[in-house]
Amino acid sequence: MSKVLDQVESIVKPITEELGFELVDLAFEKEGKNWFLRIFADSESGIDIDDCALISERVSEKLDEADPISENYFLEVSSPGAERPLKKEADFEKAVGAYVHVTSYEPIEGRKMWEGTLVAYDGKTLTVEIMDKTRQVVCVIPKEKVAKARLAIKF
Repeated sequence: MSKVLDQVESIVKPITEELGFELVDLAFEKEGKNWFLRIFADSESGIDIDDCALISERVSEKLDEADPISENYFLEVSSPGAERPLKKEADFEKAVGAYVHVTSYEPIEGRKMWEGTLVAYDGKTLTVEIMDKTRQVVCVIPKEKVAKARLAIKF
């Protein structure tokens, strides 16, 4: 699966960059009996349905030429949404000061989930300030133990 996504990324990334967008994430998933190739793109000024259609047209053409996926699949292009995933170094760096949701592979000081403000990121650790009952607590999470991280909406 990783090999397929690597091949697809090498096709998709130059197209999104040429069109002025950032490739945020890719997913190739089976739901029921159908396969879906999902492309998540964004830009500083956002992305709309016309932008998604343009990316879809260009990518579809190139994927048909290269044919890196043997299964039949549906192509979907969309925004990563308000709760966009944090995967690349640049994602974490840009998210400093933002409200985030982080989960870990294993408990760290008795906890596997944090939701709060990412106050610092040094490439090796995330420092997240959370509200624990009635007090602010600063948690340091090693990056290698992070299972998933994304921006979050604070209610």
